Amino acid sequence: MMKWTAIESPVGVLRLSSDGVGLTRLTLSDFQDDARWNGTAERGDDAVLQLAVAQLTEYFAGTREVFDLPLRPVGTAFQYTVWEELQRIPFGVTASYGEIADRIGRPSAVRAVARANATNRIGIVIPCHRVIGSNGTLTGYAAGIERKAWLLDHEGAELGLLASSMGKPD
Repeated sequence: MMKWTAIESPVGVLRLSSDGVGLTRLTLSDFQDDARWNGTAERGDDAVLQLAVAQLTEYFAGTREVFDLPLRPVGTAFQYTVWEELQRIPFGVTASYGEIADRIGRPSAVRAVARANATNRIGIVIPCHRVIGSNGTLTGYAAGIERKAWLLDHEGAELGLLASSMGKPD
């Protein structure tokens, strides 16, 4: 049985779900009681969720830079390849969609990389927020550009003028 929990974070409520083997989802939600979660999983706790909550708490406290969690994302072989590459981007570093495409040996697949980024259901842990436009702009973050800017600022990433002009969520 799938389990889910929600925790407060500096960027809003995080919703996490687990199948008992690995983390299946981590999203930012502005809603405390989201019916999409209630219908697919039981609110509760398991060892995976406990570990994820502990590591996320450390991340937001500034004491964790690398996550060590069992993950169970759902996607295509191409998406898995992209998500694995995203996990190689170090804390505080950014990469462009084109750089990711090059790194996975598919230099013409920039749009497909962007789509794989957009379908990532385990945000923060699979750090799609570290991927930016080729011109250094903050682009494409389902939870909002302000949150992406906050996460990158939290990690100490060099963002340039555009990002410094972006607001941070309360």
